[in-house]
Amino acid sequence: MKYEDLGFCKVDYDREERTGYPEIIYGEGKSADHIKQIMAKLLEKHGKALATRVSAEKAEFLIEAFPHGVYHPDSNIFRIGQTETSLNGKLLIVSAGTSDLPVAEEVQLTAEWMGCDTETIQDVGVAGLDRLLSHKEQLQTASVLVVVAGMEGALPSVIGGLVKRPVIAVPTSVGYGAHLQGLTPLLSMLTSCASGVSVVNIDNGFGAASQASLILKLANEGADT
Repeated sequence: MKYEDLGFCKVDYDREERTGYPEIIYGEGKSADHIKQIMAKLLEKHGKALATRVSAEKAEFLIEAFPHGVYHPDSNIFRIGQTETSLNGKLLIVSAGTSDLPVAEEVQLTAEWMGCDTETIQDVGVAGLDRLLSHKEQLQTASVLVVVAGMEGALPSVIGGLVKRPVIAVPTSVGYGAHLQGLTPLLSMLTSCASGVSVVNIDNGFGAASQASLILKLANEGADT
């Protein structure tokens, strides 16, 4: 069976075969009981499960149902198990400021669950460029980079001009009024003059992790596949 109809949703068991990774639950807007039911089915099929955007209240309910699960309150991720690190190459996650850390953590936890080897560099925004340049050698060791930034969103462009690897930019909803809840850095990143920079949606750490892991998976399989 490729999916199972639970009445309120259809659990996609075939997604790992199609896309390389099992279905991941988007927790916002779902009841805790619905998340529990979906997670139980995914665990039965895959032996692991991950839910994003899970509130602390929902997490309390899920911990009772799945005592071996782990909740990360900063990034609102609830996960059970993960793929053992199986992909050669390093995913480097770079965040501009401390306020961007919840999104950066969503990238890290999702990517690790998908089998990526991750490293992080924190608080190296362009307001203090020397902080970033002190990590220049570390930047060069990455196979793919995810750069998380709010305010004007300049950091991915700077890093894109320093490395020869794919850069995935994540705009965050961190900033003052004209920042427009993340629209300003989103547009800034989309109009970056640095080549090799791609952009996901505002606060979409999960999407950035998925893209990065697929890049690493392709590199591991070989360029001719």
